[in-house]
Amino acid sequence: MRKEVVMITGANGEIGHGLINYLGENGNANILALDVAPLDESLRPYCIQSIQGDILDSVLLGRLVAEYEIRSIFHLASILSTKAEYNPETAHRVNVEGTLNLLRLAVEQAAWQGRPVKFIYPSSIAVYGIPTIDQKRKAGKVKENDWLQPITMYGINKLYCEHLGRYYTYHYRQLAADAPKNSVDFRCLRFPGLISAITIPTGGTSDYGPEMLHQAAQNKPYDCFVRQDSQLPFMVMSDAIKSLLMLEAAPADRLTQRVYNVTSFSPTAREIYDLILSAFPNAKIGFAPHASRQGIVDSWPGDIDDSAARRDWGWLPEYDLERSFQEILIPAVRQRYQ
Repeated sequence: MRKEVVMITGANGEIGHGLINYLGENGNANILALDVAPLDESLRPYCIQSIQGDILDSVLLGRLVAEYEIRSIFHLASILSTKAEYNPETAHRVNVEGTLNLLRLAVEQAAWQGRPVKFIYPSSIAVYGIPTIDQKRKAGKVKENDWLQPITMYGINKLYCEHLGRYYTYHYRQLAADAPKNSVDFRCLRFPGLISAITIPTGGTSDYGPEMLHQAAQNKPYDCFVRQDSQLPFMVMSDAIKSLLMLEAAPADRLTQRVYNVTSFSPTAREIYDLILSAFPNAKIGFAPHASRQGIVDSWPGDIDDSAARRDWGWLPEYDLERSFQEILIPAVRQRYQ
């Protein structure tokens, strides 16, 4: 008998930590964790199997098809925006070819099982590209189909993979006589910046928020790489995990689209700074905008419209800006570094 599992790629990342911890403590899923690095020891008790491997390894993925019955795939593995700009070709291989490999795995799994395999994919506000700061300020809450001209390799990768997901859900091998029908159930969230107190920021363009917090808690100086008036949407990791699981559980007939915005609050960098300084008054935080990274932040929306997620599957964040910092982030980060 093949083991029935939920597969999580990029298991060691920020979202992977949050998702595995939540499922391990609250769910009854058998978790198959995959990451290029050995799985964090704290996560191992929650997984029936952890595999150190690469999503570009087709031999490894083929073995998983034979050994496991994979009901859902949470595909979290990716190279994030800042690192992708330093090595865009590698980012493309991991972010696009890796996703394609996993979609192919989902097709094969669905053929074995005789039912669709859910493919849960976190995308990003990096898919947007607003040409000027004035247009950004006038844009207001940006909808899913607006301003889709990304200027980063990461954003381009994510947008293309959204289209791949739709293709595998609706049109895969559409001219073949034996074309499979709905073998992949692709469901995608476009996340804003995510702030976690558990894991260290890992190079995202929106990481100036969490970087300020972690450095302040350690009493280390930090120069924020954006202007004080820079604005992006954010959410805390617990709300991000909640949204992933809500979308995964939503009845298929309630979904009117394959890609959904989700968000919680949209502070300026200065507002984040003020909250951090109220908790760590001796923090040495300055602002030294980095021209290229500032340009990327300016191309992303200051806020996004998540009304479709609220309408279709009842999305509603639990934490606004004040609650996020006062009840989750500041206490946890303070305890981490004591």
